[in-house]
Amino acid sequence: MFSGNFFLNFDISLIALYCFWAFFLGLVIYLQRESNREGFPLVSEKTGLPVSDGVFGVADPKTFILPHGGTTTAPKAEAPEMLAIHPLRWAGDPIEPMGDPMQLGLGPAAYAQRSDHPHLTFDDHKPSIVPLRVATDFWISEDDPDPRGFTVTDADGAVAGTVIDVWVDRSEYLARFVEVLTPMGRRVLAPAPLVRIDEEAKQVLVNTLLVKHFEAAPITQHMDQITLREEDRIQAYFASGQLYAKPERSEPFL
Repeated sequence: MFSGNFFLNFDISLIALYCFWAFFLGLVIYLQRESNREGFPLVSEKTGLPVSDGVFGVADPKTFILPHGGTTTAPKAEAPEMLAIHPLRWAGDPIEPMGDPMQLGLGPAAYAQRSDHPHLTFDDHKPSIVPLRVATDFWISEDDPDPRGFTVTDADGAVAGTVIDVWVDRSEYLARFVEVLTPMGRRVLAPAPLVRIDEEAKQVLVNTLLVKHFEAAPITQHMDQITLREEDRIQAYFASGQLYAKPERSEPFL
């Protein structure tokens, strides 16, 4: 039988502290392994061979149910993406593109290989980002300028096209893209955060690109919807012009 003073021989607070340390260590290990699901297993940029995945390794594969149907497993083996760059001598060397980095998706023009399907709304599972000609129940507020019909100018002030529509996000209730019809007849989506609207001059300024870049810009497969991968690629292309559109932009200030 135990006497009434059995626990007097134990330091309960010290035991609780040790239990907390053990729990916290396990939590750190668990979170570290879970963070290694995307982009793992690692491979060397130079040799393409597998490299160490860290002290705690990679989490076991897990299948996730996607919100709009289907499943995906992570981590999973993926074919390495071959970049059009000069061979690297050492890991961490500066990347020297072989061609137009804006088209190759390098540096600030890099984008994630996301799903090539459109993002869907939560309620009715319809494409979320669509032009106003499709989202007929959306409109531009009277307090905001309506750029449709405005002239689009590039970084040099040259005419790059005309705005023919505005693409809205039915999930977030905001404008995502401005659709531009170029002189060559291409329909190009310019990300809304990168355009400046001059209502008095009826102009839309896109300072990151030149006219020639509009004609070479990536476009969507379908006229009335955009996939997750296309969205990332277009945004990266327009943003990268801040560095790549003109040679002097990538030169040092001093």
